Amino acid sequence: MSTQKRTKHIDLSRMRKAFAVKPLTLGIASVLLSACADDRQQAQIYTSVDDCNNDYPDARDQCQAAYQQAVEEAARTSPKFSTVNDCEHEFGTNQCRQVTNESGSFFMPFMAGYMVSQLLSPRSYYSQPLFTSYSPYSSFRSRWVSADGHVFNGDIRKRNYKVSPSQFKPKPTVTRTMSRGGFGSSVRAKSSWGSSSRSSGWGG
Repeated sequence: MSTQKRTKHIDLSRMRKAFAVKPLTLGIASVLLSACADDRQQAQIYTSVDDCNNDYPDARDQCQAAYQQAVEEAARTSPKFSTVNDCEHEFGTNQCRQVTNESGSFFMPFMAGYMVSQLLSPRSYYSQPLFTSYSPYSSFRSRWVSADGHVFNGDIRKRNYKVSPSQFKPKPTVTRTMSRGGFGSSVRAKSSWGSSSRSSGWGG
């Protein structure tokens, strides 16, 4: 948007007349500005590479790459628990796996799906892992939730969203485990405080 230099002499009567005779123009301009402010992107959720391939048969490589990117992000950013019971309390029975690496041994939820945006732009597509819960104790049961605790509206049957580009910003690497109820508490806090709340409470 270009900027106008401030003039030394302003004809106030002419300005008042211009604003008075064009209220509809101003209303249309306001609507257009509001539309421009909405920079959300169309995104899809898939539970397998095959689902992505069915939607984008000519972008099989991108589907595979987006899935692999989400898997790697899940390993890096998903919530981690010291015991399987704590993990299953949040995500449901048989919904967690044990991981052992140089940092030790811990339990993390299985990736339930992955969200992609701009898949047909090979140099700029985005991908992130998503999780869901089958636990009766969970506040995000049967809903999509990101690694940093953002819960998407609707249940897991919904596969198309318009999301803010901020959803695809890198999530913090998780290096410490959390206790039972920790992830659910963070999800509830995030829902209550809005998107500006801290989302890296279980990071490290």
